[in-house]
Amino acid sequence: MKLFRFYSLIVLAATTEAFANTQAQQRNHLALSSIATPTPIDVIDEKESFAKSSFPISPEDLILRAKEIVGPDVGIGTKDDGACLADDFEFCAAVVGPLPKSEYLGALGSFKLEDSFDINQNAYGFYVDPMQPNRVWWFSRQTAKHVNSFAGTAATGKVLELPPQLLHLDFNEDGKVKEFGFYTVDRRQGNTGGLGGAFGYFFGVGKKLGFPEAMPYKPSFRFRMLQKIGALARKLQNNKDE
Repeated sequence: MKLFRFYSLIVLAATTEAFANTQAQQRNHLALSSIATPTPIDVIDEKESFAKSSFPISPEDLILRAKEIVGPDVGIGTKDDGACLADDFEFCAAVVGPLPKSEYLGALGSFKLEDSFDINQNAYGFYVDPMQPNRVWWFSRQTAKHVNSFAGTAATGKVLELPPQLLHLDFNEDGKVKEFGFYTVDRRQGNTGGLGGAFGYFFGVGKKLGFPEAMPYKPSFRFRMLQKIGALARKLQNNKDE
């Protein structure tokens, strides 16, 4: 009985939302038809923001520093024994971390991805955040050919295509990295189940780690039910409007 009441409330809410959306769409259509030019979006004046910044490293120099650290000679601390990392460094991704410097270096050292894969980072779009001028963002669309044994799986020659990822480095005033993190921004692309980072490599060669964070996204039963109820409510509202 309680479950029935719960879903009845959801249907009522979804129906109300669908009706409200229909009315809003009609109002928006009328409003747009009377507007000659669109209202400009609120865009940050980057030059002004950087001019007001007290961070001592310029955006141009910070981008050069980020590219150096991401490059093959430094590898974000994995090739220089962590020399580029600040003592208070943390790694923090979407579902992992924060990890301190020692744990970060230990984890990446244990994976040894470059021993098993021919990796191309395909990095691009480096820019400094005007609202946080010590942070550099960039995109990566990694590809990796499985050329040696990895996690007990012999080389397959398979080329992994990870989904697009957005990465960042935060720097201190001495140019050392305080934080490194990344986030998948389009889980529908690639062939690693929408997983990025090391999780994408494990899944890509068929080594499922077994916990939810290392598996492709799957909506919960309750969320799927809410979607179906909402779709039904919208259909009923459309039929009523016709």
